[in-house]
Amino acid sequence: MIKANHLIKDFGRRRAVDDVSFEVEKGTVLGFLGPNGAGKTTTIRMVAGFLPPSAGTVHVKGIDVAQNPVAAQKSIGYMPETTPLYEDMTVSGFLRFLAEVRGFNGAERNSRVDSALDRCFLQPVRNQSIDTLSKGYRQRTCLAQTLLHDPDILLLDEPTEGLDPNQKQVVRDMIREMASERVVMLSTHVLEEVEAICTRAIIVSNGRVVADDTPAALKARSSQYNAVTLSAEGEGIADKLGKLPSVKEVHALEDGKIVAFPKAGKSIASDVLAAAQANKWKVADIKVDDGRLDEVFRQITTTEDTKKKEVA
Repeated sequence: MIKANHLIKDFGRRRAVDDVSFEVEKGTVLGFLGPNGAGKTTTIRMVAGFLPPSAGTVHVKGIDVAQNPVAAQKSIGYMPETTPLYEDMTVSGFLRFLAEVRGFNGAERNSRVDSALDRCFLQPVRNQSIDTLSKGYRQRTCLAQTLLHDPDILLLDEPTEGLDPNQKQVVRDMIREMASERVVMLSTHVLEEVEAICTRAIIVSNGRVVADDTPAALKARSSQYNAVTLSAEGEGIADKLGKLPSVKEVHALEDGKIVAFPKAGKSIASDVLAAAQANKWKVADIKVDDGRLDEVFRQITTTEDTKKKEVA
């Protein structure tokens, strides 16, 4: 549904997006992840048709966005990081107004507004003035306006920014539900967001794509991946684990737990359990780590920053 091909965006002498390419199909929740200033919002705006690329192309459902933005935007629901809201309008009045701007009137307008209110759990505040809404309800109102024309593609820029944990969970659940029949592309610098709802993650740094994979596959690059943390009583546990052929190193933690790290490509949980049984250790708890996305993110983006400084 989305095909970005060698996108470049320059602002004067500064290159904000540098040769970015990707394709996204229906049913995907794509997290566009990167540090502040990495080019996330700029890329989203080019895909949405609100910013022309300096070079490269974006096609949405086969339509060139730069050449025919109006046609492309019929399939796009775009939620910028800061969505303008008419503070003196009620929630339903605001959505009715936007539905009319999109050409819907009468019964169809009312039906689309009611559907958006339902999907974003806004019925309890439908007649409430926007200036009295909590941050969570304001964010849901912004999301509701992207759904009025039932688009196949949702582009969401930092959709949970500034929300408390409960509000974030509500918005994430809504996004997850909406994704089954759509493409959802969201930009974020929050790693928790990617792990919670994304089926695919693209990491950008200094305007370039530096990783593109599932969150699980990215976490598997972590040094913590498949590490085993053991709480047990017994003699020489750390030494004996360190002698296992599949174990790279062992760390003893201050709380008495032992962490065994695997050699590259190895899974050591079964070896650790076998050692515990053979040595009759009293095991209270054992945990296998599925990796740390924050570690991988720092490693990838720091490496890219170092490369840029070396070139400069």
